Amino acid sequence: MPEPQRMRIPVFLSTPTALSDPQLAARTFVEKALRRNGLEPRTLGATDYPSDFPLKEVHAIGRHCSGGVILGFEQIRVTAGVNKPGTPKEQKITKPMGIPTPWNQLEAGLLFGLGLPLLIFREDGISGGIFDTGVTDVFLQPMPDGTQRGGRNGFEQVLGKWRAAVVSHYYRDLR
Repeated sequence: MPEPQRMRIPVFLSTPTALSDPQLAARTFVEKALRRNGLEPRTLGATDYPSDFPLKEVHAIGRHCSGGVILGFEQIRVTAGVNKPGTPKEQKITKPMGIPTPWNQLEAGLLFGLGLPLLIFREDGISGGIFDTGVTDVFLQPMPDGTQRGGRNGFEQVLGKWRAAVVSHYYRDLR
């Protein structure tokens, strides 16, 4: 007889839908790790589909979650241009700059506003907003490569610490 499914704690997973093969491997690795740890990733457009406008749906899903994971994958690559044009901090872009989906910023802001523990991963070169060190007290980590050769222990430690905050949030809400 099959083993009964145990209840998993829902967590919001902010991730783009269009990913390269290495990005997809990293996302799959994170999703499997979440499930192994008794968590259920919820993603707009993948596990949950909007019946209303998408930003309202993110808020609705987030209200039913006890944590959030933000996967900052490069979605736009800028190879030339000007950063902060017309300001005293104007700079020419001289090396490729990766930009994540703007939904990462929106979803992270909503989840932070809901008081959820956040775990944020970013690919090399991703910065700005929620991906800047010291912006919040969130767990900001390099993106796992999907294979975790030699790096699984560090990943598991980070995940375990964040999971403890998620479990605490979940059971605090049940009291």
